[in-house]
Amino acid sequence: MNLSKPLQGIIPPLITPLHEDFTLDYPSFFNILEHTVAGGVHGVFILGTTGEFSSLSTEVKNEVISLTCGKINKRIPVLVGITDCSFNQSLSYAAKAADCGAQAVVAAPPFYMRLDQVELINYYEKLADQVELPLMLYNIPSHARISIAPESVKILSEHPNIIGIKDSSNDLEYFNRLCRIFEDTNEFSLLIGPEEKMVESINMGGHGCVAGGANLFPKLYVKLYEAIKKTDSEAIETLQANVLFLSQNLYSHVDYQSAYLKGLKAAMSFEGHCKGILALPLYAYSEGEKATLKKKYEVVEARVNSYLKEKKL
Repeated sequence: MNLSKPLQGIIPPLITPLHEDFTLDYPSFFNILEHTVAGGVHGVFILGTTGEFSSLSTEVKNEVISLTCGKINKRIPVLVGITDCSFNQSLSYAAKAADCGAQAVVAAPPFYMRLDQVELINYYEKLADQVELPLMLYNIPSHARISIAPESVKILSEHPNIIGIKDSSNDLEYFNRLCRIFEDTNEFSLLIGPEEKMVESINMGGHGCVAGGANLFPKLYVKLYEAIKKTDSEAIETLQANVLFLSQNLYSHVDYQSAYLKGLKAAMSFEGHCKGILALPLYAYSEGEKATLKKKYEVVEARVNSYLKEKKL
C-alpha cells in the first residue's frame, strides 16, 4: 500500500488491551481492530500515548506491531510508534514495522535527557536516515519535556523521509503556525491529537485527527471529519457537541493526571472491548469510580447512538 501525501482523516491511537499480568489480550485486540476499521477510520496508530507504549514490554510491542499489520492486511494505513529513549531500540521497532508491512513510523522526542532544538533536529535527521518507512514527528511536550519548534519542523520537513507531524501540544496557536509554514505545500501532513480541537485545526489547514475517542465511536469522528470537509455547518455543530460531551464526561471523571486513559479504557470495558486494565505505573479506576463513570457513559452512549441512528449512519 502506498501512503498518500498528505496523510489525512481520522486515525485512532489504539489502546492496548491487557491481561492482569500485562501481556497482550489477543481476542480484545482483534476485536478493537475490526471495530475501528468497520467504523470507517482512515488509518490506525499503534504504540502511542493512548497505547501505553512507555509501559509495555518489548515482547508486547513487537506482538502489537505484527498482529496489527497482519489483521489490517493493508486495508488502511498502519502507523507504528517507535518512541524510545534508546536510538537503537527505536530503529529495532522501525525495522519490525517495515518487516510486518506497516506504512509509516511515528516518533516523539526521547523523553529523559534534556535536549535543545539543535540536538532534536540532529536526532530526527539521524532517525529518518536509518528507518526504512516514512517518519512522522510527534510533538507532545507534556510528556517529552520539549516542544518541536515550528522552525525545527520546517527544517526537518526538508528531509525526504519525514512526511508530517502529529501535534498533541493542545496549543492551537502552535498548530496555526505550522499551518502557515506549510500552506504552500500539499504533501507534509499536519495531524492534531486533541479531538476537542479537530474542527478548528482542520479549518486552519490541518489534515486530520488522531482521536482517542475513535476507539469507542469511530463513526462519530469519521462523520465529523467528513462534515468539516464538506463545510456542513449544521452537522459540524451537532457532531462536535457530541465529541465535546464525550470528552467532558469520560476524560476527566476523577482528578487523576491519567484520567483520560483511565476513562477511555473503562468505557471500552463497558462495551466488552477490553478488560480495562492499565499497565503499571498506571492503574484502573476503583469499582466505585467505575460505577459512577458507567452512569455517565450510558448517557454518552445513548446520545451518540441516537444521533447515528437518526442519521442512519
